[in-house]
Amino acid sequence: MKHGLADQISLVAQTPGLDPDAVEIVVTVPTFRRPEHLLRTLDSLAAQRTARRIAVIVIENEADERAGAAACGPKFAEGRYQGLVIVAHRRGNCHAYNAGWFTALTRFANLRYLAVIDDDEIAPADWIETMVATSQAHDCALVGGPQWPVFEGRPRPGWTRHPVFVPHYRATGPVPALFSSGNLLIRRDVLETMDQPFLDPVFNFTGGGDADFLSRARSKGFAQAWCAEAGVHETVPENRVSGDWIRKRSLRNGQLSALIEHRRRAGQRFGRLVTITRTLALLAASPLRAAAGLARGGVVLNALYPVHVAAGRLLSEFGYANEQYRNPAD
Repeated sequence: MKHGLADQISLVAQTPGLDPDAVEIVVTVPTFRRPEHLLRTLDSLAAQRTARRIAVIVIENEADERAGAAACGPKFAEGRYQGLVIVAHRRGNCHAYNAGWFTALTRFANLRYLAVIDDDEIAPADWIETMVATSQAHDCALVGGPQWPVFEGRPRPGWTRHPVFVPHYRATGPVPALFSSGNLLIRRDVLETMDQPFLDPVFNFTGGGDADFLSRARSKGFAQAWCAEAGVHETVPENRVSGDWIRKRSLRNGQLSALIEHRRRAGQRFGRLVTITRTLALLAASPLRAAAGLARGGVVLNALYPVHVAAGRLLSEFGYANEQYRNPAD
């Protein structure tokens, strides 16, 4: 592989007799210190009801302990799972995604689609077929789907309905924008067109590299769609349903929103001024939006989401960055 990224990738395991040329869909699964849940994710992929030839690439992003690779590698070697396991030696979720997508594009010559799922998610048996059908029915190069939360512990019921846990759309069909790679289908021509690295490593520990990638793909004319029927179930640990974590995530969403908008408007005359003006407008309107949300739902933290997002956008102008993925416990 003639690309600098290849030097940062090691092959750990591969299914015996795997025929790369026969594979038309590759599912990438980045993993970091979740070996037990990773196996559950892989079991759901092995149970897909489809006649399409699918291969899975697990991207281990813990280059020292390699708990995920150790857990699933033997199962690939014995043929329980079809595909391969690699290690992305540079830590960070963007590095992991880039390693997996690059490997898929270079190892599987007849790849038609790349699907993405996280190692804390479970896919329904018709996940692949439903996502591909949506892409073809609406001629959309990128398709996203819901990530339905499965909460651990006993979180406050109202907080489980907070906007950070609710899917962006309800109905299947074309949408103006996608924001997450946690449940995503990408047509091959997107990968062939977009610059590498696909996800900018500046987002490694803040998150948002996927939203930035999707924004850039949209600017290149790639249509995007939503598939409401292809929801995956995402395990949400108890510490992520605390008021502190939810507030930080909301501020982070605002910070990333402003950063990505600045990038999208780069080179435009008055582009930065437009973004800052929009931030100030959202900040001014946020108390009214919060009051309306409180009147509708009665949950203070949920109603304050517009305030937190607007505040995050403003803080980003002063260098605020919540590196939520820097600490593995978060």
